[in-house]
Amino acid sequence: MAEQSFPMTAEGKVKLEKELENLKLVKRPEVIERIKIARSYGDLSENSEYEAAKDEQSVVESRVKQIENMLKYAQVIDATSVSADEVSIGKKVTFTDVDEDETEVYTIVGSAESDPLSGKISNDSPIAKALLGNKEGSFVTITTPGGSFDVKIDKVEVADK
Repeated sequence: MAEQSFPMTAEGKVKLEKELENLKLVKRPEVIERIKIARSYGDLSENSEYEAAKDEQSVVESRVKQIENMLKYAQVIDATSVSADEVSIGKKVTFTDVDEDETEVYTIVGSAESDPLSGKISNDSPIAKALLGNKEGSFVTITTPGGSFDVKIDKVEVADK
């Protein structure tokens, strides 16, 4: 069975490492303490504080395992190793919708670090998949669940840290 890799920027890897450290050193002990306190209240069968703490513990432990797996199989992408005008993970892409004459700017990152509200889209998203590997000045058709549209890649640059 092939191992899954998680492409990400170096910045994204550091962010995951910090989140993991916080979960293990801060959140986990906090939750364990809440469980101890809730146990001291007696009967666990009707103890909502205990149930809530156990649920939170489950969420924390799931996230710890998820991050550990992503870091174990992390594939750090160096955007500077790709041609300067080629779209890749770690690059900020400015493109214009040909029909609407609207310009959009996205930074393409690995799925582990995507944050669409901050303009960071996953390399697995339909927009990024269409743009990846193309160069500045190229015309690309992007197909999304909402339909297809044509864009011109105006600018490709290494994303800010």
